Amino acid sequence: MLKIVKVKVENPAAFRFILDDDIYLLNTDKQGYVQTKSESITEPVTEPAAVAPPVAEEVKQPIAVPQPVIETPKPVFKYLGRNKQRFLILVNYADADFMQAEHLSALENTIKRKALTMEDVIVTNLAKYPGVTITELSAFFKPKKLLVLGQTAMPAAIAPLTLNQPETINGIPALLTFSFNEMMTNNDYKKAFWEQVKNF
Repeated sequence: MLKIVKVKVENPAAFRFILDDDIYLLNTDKQGYVQTKSESITEPVTEPAAVAPPVAEEVKQPIAVPQPVIETPKPVFKYLGRNKQRFLILVNYADADFMQAEHLSALENTIKRKALTMEDVIVTNLAKYPGVTITELSAFFKPKKLLVLGQTAMPAAIAPLTLNQPETINGIPALLTFSFNEMMTNNDYKKAFWEQVKNF
């Protein structure tokens, strides 16, 4: 015969620790058990999902595209003479390719007195090359001597030269003297010109 023992337990959930067998609850106890059970059940705590640190966007550096080197074209000069002695004579004639015929004849007679010919010298007209520098002229003609006939025939970027006073420019003997325009009507200029040119 089954003997029913009524045990009063404040928390019906504790029965499972006391009895190993199946437990049957009376109807009056079922309500309390269900309520207690529901109260003891707690919602599982869900931890917030770990937020991944923001991924830094890779900063793309602009790729340097090499630019082509643009070289300034070297000037090409027209000239008279063959430059055998590398004796450069600079003139300035806006109305002629090189020199007026009368002045060219006077120049040829002058260099002949120095035992030179047009084969030995070179004449270029700077009126055709405004702004040309002494560096460009030197690179092209490679002169050993430089004769400048008149202030208007002075190239750009040259150190100041004293009239009728031989000087050295970049290791080159140089002489600034009168132009033939100035000398043709002035005998004193002709004499001063010859005094300097004959020993230059």
